[in-house]
Amino acid sequence: MNEKCGRFRPIWLDDGSDEVKVIDQRALPHQQVDLPLHSVDQVIFAIKEMVVRGAPLIGVTGAYGVFVALKNDKNDSGDDYIKNAAEKIINARPTAVNLAWAVNRIMTAVLSEKELSRRIDIARRTAGEIAEEEVENSQKIGQYGVSLIEEIARKKPGKPVNILTHCNAGSLACIEYGTATAPVYAAHEMGLNVHVWVDETRPLNQGARLTAWELGKYGVPHTVITDNAGGHLMQHQMVDMVIVGTDRSTYTGDVANKIGTYLKALAAKDNDIPFYVALPSSTFDWTIRDGVAGIPIEIRDPDEVRYIPGAPKSREHLLMPEQSPAANYAFDVTPARLVTGFITERGICRADEADVKRLFPEKF
Repeated sequence: MNEKCGRFRPIWLDDGSDEVKVIDQRALPHQQVDLPLHSVDQVIFAIKEMVVRGAPLIGVTGAYGVFVALKNDKNDSGDDYIKNAAEKIINARPTAVNLAWAVNRIMTAVLSEKELSRRIDIARRTAGEIAEEEVENSQKIGQYGVSLIEEIARKKPGKPVNILTHCNAGSLACIEYGTATAPVYAAHEMGLNVHVWVDETRPLNQGARLTAWELGKYGVPHTVITDNAGGHLMQHQMVDMVIVGTDRSTYTGDVANKIGTYLKALAAKDNDIPFYVALPSSTFDWTIRDGVAGIPIEIRDPDEVRYIPGAPKSREHLLMPEQSPAANYAFDVTPARLVTGFITERGICRADEADVKRLFPEKF
């Protein structure tokens, strides 16, 4: 694991070997395993099998995947080779828009040069720049988002601000700080009294395994709950705000995030609880207006629903009758009408086209 400035990174370039290394998030929280990515196939496997996950991290991994492909091009195969590798990386997972964004950005830089050694250098540098930009974006999301927590804290002095989150949108998903967790970490560092309700996030339990592990590492008070407990907590005034991340959001305000997010948004709306989505600009889709109709929803292996891993990691437990079929929709889309606002690296805005355009006028 690469640690920097008291924060950890789930992907890094080893200074000694020039290897791309990642934390194998499938093994957490019981083991911390670092994996080198030596080939494009290994990069694709890491993205598909959720060795790495979270939209910003998937994008950075894809960018480093282009670097890996070029390093392995011993015969200087030319444009077709690297274009083919880039296309395979982009197709590894469909929902997170950061993957195509990052790979296309690094390909534009790489194809501006013809010499292989220069291409390798450009890919290494550009992938690092993308990673550093995502770190900076997360810091800024924290700086803007903490104002929302401060406002609630002023209204309930001496009592904790209870924040509910879903899935993992923390350091493990976003290089450092995270998106949904960035305001929480900023508040904790300021000495604000915060407590996080952590949805378990079935079927892969990214909340129970990853968010709880992160929050514990940073010393943030938290409680893991079943996915279906959120509505009950909201009904009984035990949640002050919801902050989630997103894998792809439209500029009109629709939000694709881990399956179950839509239900939390409905419960928040019914109980007049603010529902915020934290995201960097790299996670916006600037081409789709209707998220429900237009955002592709990944359908994953049903065995992720049928089985649950235990400790040690190699032990899997069947949860249901062996012959029963299962379906595994990985994401859902929360319509803009249920979203209180976006927390971005440029500030907070409403989840609507006009206000998103106000923050990002150059995109239009």
